[in-house]
Amino acid sequence: MNEPVTQTERPSLTVKAFGITHTGLVRPSNEDQFLIAELTKTMRIWHTSLPEPKALRGDERAHLFLVADGMGGHRAGEHASALAVLAIEQFTLNTFKWFFHSDGSEAQKVLGQFQTALRHADDRILEESAEHPELRGMGTTLTMAYQLDAQLCVVHVGDSRAYMFDGDELEQITHDHTLMAEMIRRGELKPEQAAQHRLRHVITNVVGGNEAGLFVEAHAVEVHAGDRLLLCSDGLTEMLTNDAIAAVLRAEAEPEAACTKLVARANEAGGRDNITVLIVRFDPAPSVGD
Repeated sequence: MNEPVTQTERPSLTVKAFGITHTGLVRPSNEDQFLIAELTKTMRIWHTSLPEPKALRGDERAHLFLVADGMGGHRAGEHASALAVLAIEQFTLNTFKWFFHSDGSEAQKVLGQFQTALRHADDRILEESAEHPELRGMGTTLTMAYQLDAQLCVVHVGDSRAYMFDGDELEQITHDHTLMAEMIRRGELKPEQAAQHRLRHVITNVVGGNEAGLFVEAHAVEVHAGDRLLLCSDGLTEMLTNDAIAAVLRAEAEPEAACTKLVARANEAGGRDNITVLIVRFDPAPSVGD
């Protein structure tokens, strides 16, 4: 994994992103959610003697990308994933301090803030479960990335995934928080044995669920022009191998086309779960005068 970018290296990147979610071919409803958002500095002009617009926007842009895969019967999973997204939105609007230099030390502070945000989302879901017994046990995975300049901060709970694609190789950033993944990491199971294991869907770490408390995995990653970020629920990765996903990304440079094709391929392979795919492409910012 690349090291965090330093403050003296702040390459300007433009962002092109697209997300799509699909129920799949088996599930009766869609419990996945996703979010693509831009953060900007805005000044609203109340009164002025100058002939200028009522709102001015700063040049600096940050972006937030999120995928959540809910779980729980009677649409509780859909409710849990929506609560988590709303909690992150409110945190970002009202608590998160995002006006900073995009260096490594600041990235660690950002990761700490979003780890706290996920714990607040955990509390919110558990509160809702306590108030509504029919929702008891509901929970959600949550994989989120925040980008400013060349710095990407990723926080993660569950078995949705974040990948980075550099034009050739697909690298998984996050680790699956599942019983099978833990057994593989301990050497008790080989990866090829896990694909058909009856316990492969047992998640060991969720936002919400039956108990308070969670582990929030965090990564600071440097991105370069031409890189693509992929966030997805396990409805994609259960149906397609990493090699199959990489092949689509090599063939389709546009995020929308790649998302659409990945969902179609997952459904062609069986579509046994809800499928959510979010792709971000980082391009070099145009030079002054272009």
